[in-house]
Amino acid sequence: MSDGVLVIGRPSLARRAPFAGAARAVPVRTRLIDRGDDVAALVAAAVAGIAAPGDVVCVSETAVAIAQGRAIAAETIRPSPLAYALSRRAGALATINQPESLQLVIDQVGAWKVVYAAAMHVLGRVAGKRGVFYSILGEAIATIDGYTGTLPPFERTIVLGPADPGGVARAIAERCGAHAAIVDANDLGIAKVLGASQRVASAAVARALGANPHGNGDEQTPIVVLKWRGAAASPLLEPAA
Repeated sequence: MSDGVLVIGRPSLARRAPFAGAARAVPVRTRLIDRGDDVAALVAAAVAGIAAPGDVVCVSETAVAIAQGRAIAAETIRPSPLAYALSRRAGALATINQPESLQLVIDQVGAWKVVYAAAMHVLGRVAGKRGVFYSILGEAIATIDGYTGTLPPFERTIVLGPADPGGVARAIAERCGAHAAIVDANDLGIAKVLGASQRVASAAVARALGANPHGNGDEQTPIVVLKWRGAAASPLLEPAA
């Protein structure tokens, strides 16, 4: 929709099972987020009546990056022979099995560093160590999302990591009257907090999002509100100073 009006802002009917403990993950549906959207305003409208002080509003890093214009159409990228060669050897679920995604990494860090990382990865596997390629390339590869699984019209779009995720999280927290985090979660049980507002316990929030209640398909729930209802202090927040 081009008018920028939020059409849905309520818990998803297809809510996933809550994680263990006295905390609950409430996915919140939104319209399709597009380039130029005011993420803080959109999130605040979506979680109105849902998020409360003490909750942590978690927003998908992909949604934030798309709003920032940090998405590149795959057909505009011309992969090099190196990108094609290495991507063919990547696992089926790896972002870099797409030569366009790997080419963006090569453009950032240089071909020689990628070749070095690939060689060390092979040596690491021989020694029984995994993840060397990703460890060497760090954020250059960790913050790139491939185009598989993204909703139209972004299904052939490669999304870079969001700019200033901490600042975005603080802006969202101010608008929502709750805490906020920008998160990278996937269906492999891995979640990472890229930026957060004050007092958010990033490690605890990442564990809470391990089941990926955001979803990576057509759930259209880029927001998850984490609520703590236990008698003890919420582990999702650091103690107040």
